[in-house]
Amino acid sequence: MNLRENDTTIILEKTNNFNIEQILECGQCFRFEKLGDMHYKIIAFGRVLYIKQENDTIIMYPCTAEDYENIWRSYFDMDRDYDEIIRRISQNDSIMQSACEYAKGIRILAQQPYECLLSFIISQNNNIPRIKGIISRMSEKYGVDLGEGYAFPTLEQLNAATEEDLFGLRMGFRAKYIRDCLDRLTAKEVDIENTDRLTAEELLSELTKIKGVGQKVAECTMLFSMGKREVFPTDVWVKRVMEQLYFNGEETDIKTIHSFARDKWGELAGYAQQYLFYYARTLKIGTDKEKTK
Repeated sequence: MNLRENDTTIILEKTNNFNIEQILECGQCFRFEKLGDMHYKIIAFGRVLYIKQENDTIIMYPCTAEDYENIWRSYFDMDRDYDEIIRRISQNDSIMQSACEYAKGIRILAQQPYECLLSFIISQNNNIPRIKGIISRMSEKYGVDLGEGYAFPTLEQLNAATEEDLFGLRMGFRAKYIRDCLDRLTAKEVDIENTDRLTAEELLSELTKIKGVGQKVAECTMLFSMGKREVFPTDVWVKRVMEQLYFNGEETDIKTIHSFARDKWGELAGYAQQYLFYYARTLKIGTDKEKTK
């Protein structure tokens, strides 16, 4: 990969395993807006970034070389060898080979744990447009105006909101969960700052102290912002996909699916989940509307 800087634009040439549509549309983040074909606006780390892809060339603006090195290089997981990940998880597995080939441009983002946690609390029993709408209203009311959008509100800023205020943002029953999360983070009853020294099991125990945070929300947070790439978040959709692809269509409990994923993909199970999720959701595998390949 080659990097060029042109004023406040960074151009990455000859990128590999990078598809901005797949990265943003695979369900791991919510603060983006599609502007055109392979052209997006992202808000993260208190910044607005525009990103456009033309084949294997990535254009980021406004972005300096310093911005790229300090924020976006890590955010987009640019130093990881995704060819090697694909090779390891798809070895002797024709299903995963198909999923990886279909979605080989996915990268797992390194999001901020606080924002990721609150976003996935809001995501419960919700659809993408509504999730994005709630987060947008919350950011506009409590976050900093960035000129072309609003930063995700900090813990201190959002602490000004009562449960009733949060409910007024049309987040429904999730308002009480967000308020409980804010209270526990403020009181330091839940630690999301020192995740490197905690195992996935310890983090799961920590995060599920929060009202309304179950295993799926906790594992999404761990996978997309805490570097725990061994977890395999399993909602109803992923469960149905796994049953169809790996369990002969038979009803299978989540504990069995997790054990299967752990044994089969080990420390790379989170990557496997993302390839399978995007592949199956796009082709509607596991539904009666499955497309023909």
